Amino acid sequence: MTAPREERLDPTAEFQSHRPALLGLAYRLLGSMWDAEDVVADAYEKWMRADHAAVRSPRAFLVTAVSRLAIDALTSARARREAYPGPWLPEPVATGELGPAETAELDDTVAYATLHLMERLSPPERAVMVLREAFAMPYDRIGEILGASAAACRQMQHRAQARLAADRGGGAPPSPAEHRRLLERFLEAARTGDLEGLTGMLSADVVAYNDGGGKVRAALRPVTGRRNVTAFLSGLVRRFPVGPTSFVPVNGRTGLEITLGADTSLVTLDARDGAITAIYTVRNPDKLAHLAGRS
Repeated sequence: MTAPREERLDPTAEFQSHRPALLGLAYRLLGSMWDAEDVVADAYEKWMRADHAAVRSPRAFLVTAVSRLAIDALTSARARREAYPGPWLPEPVATGELGPAETAELDDTVAYATLHLMERLSPPERAVMVLREAFAMPYDRIGEILGASAAACRQMQHRAQARLAADRGGGAPPSPAEHRRLLERFLEAARTGDLEGLTGMLSADVVAYNDGGGKVRAALRPVTGRRNVTAFLSGLVRRFPVGPTSFVPVNGRTGLEITLGADTSLVTLDARDGAITAIYTVRNPDKLAHLAGRS
């Protein structure tokens, strides 16, 4: 029996009803809201040119279009990111812009640390990971989108999961509440110059990433190791007075918006078993623009 067609709205209203999910999909695939908005705009043009009477499932059509456009965009973006001045970090986005995270998997795939780790996957691996983990799509459907077999997609998923697990290391991640408390303690230790307290919060192999994008001063290489990160952070707060700070909802977690000298930065953390394993500081003002519209 042929499956019934979905009830239809007019084409523009139909697209708008799916837009939040499409934007969330594109952002997870690209790590950039600017690029995600471009991809969704291109998908809209593709949708408006389509023969809507022949489209059985608008959602499937749009998810396929956004996925393929995003994979193409990510492939070209990787070359640009390799030439980026210093570490390239994903663009932090106010949690409210990403729609409700209805499952733990949907929430984790937009977490800042996960987006950063997914940069190490190939575009097809990242697509399989997002479509499978965040949108619970079956492998045969993912295969249709990617032009691959279901078995190949399953292998890519296992490979991507193993790579992310290895990069994360062992230990339990913090809950959202624990993450906020850790960020509060981190701010207090940094602001007061409590080097002993700051050092005690960091894992031995902690890494600090700083993204200035060539627009503001930032470390051009990741700072690694507890001793080096402590020295780097303490030197930073000595040279630049700490101005206004606020805690903001970013990527499903709490981020710290902080002013150092004349520039604003967004800081977020990753942690395992209560110890900070990564510090992400976005200073590139272009990447902070979306935070101005947070709810």
